[in-house]
Amino acid sequence: MTDDTKPTNPKQSVGAKKVPLSCISMQVVGEMAVGMYEGDRKYGRHNYRESGVLASTYYDACMRHLAAWWEGEDIDPVSGLNHIIKCMTSAHVLRDAMLQDMWVDDRPPRVKNLNWMNDLNKKVEELHVKFPVR
Repeated sequence: MTDDTKPTNPKQSVGAKKVPLSCISMQVVGEMAVGMYEGDRKYGRHNYRESGVLASTYYDACMRHLAAWWEGEDIDPVSGLNHIIKCMTSAHVLRDAMLQDMWVDDRPPRVKNLNWMNDLNKKVEELHVKFPVR
């Protein structure tokens, strides 16, 4: 077979057009559930859906966990969970609050140049050409 359908099973062709939940790791989902359970124990389950959130609070938390992980600390000393999972649960709360319209968008004003990253990537490419060997 060269595609995602099995000609002998009509359910396959119908199911292939639905959300492919088989694409996600259940082990990671389980770890996120433990991270969310920590929040449940501390603050109450789905409290963010009732009280709302500030975007900056969850952006800051996610960035702190990413930075700690990037600098070599795999496990959050408070929860005992991997910093990547802590970042993912922070992003999960923020995204869920966004979907429920229970967030305050306190991001800074939008930058004038939304292509700033592409512009910087072009500069890096120029440097690779200018200095091909270290």
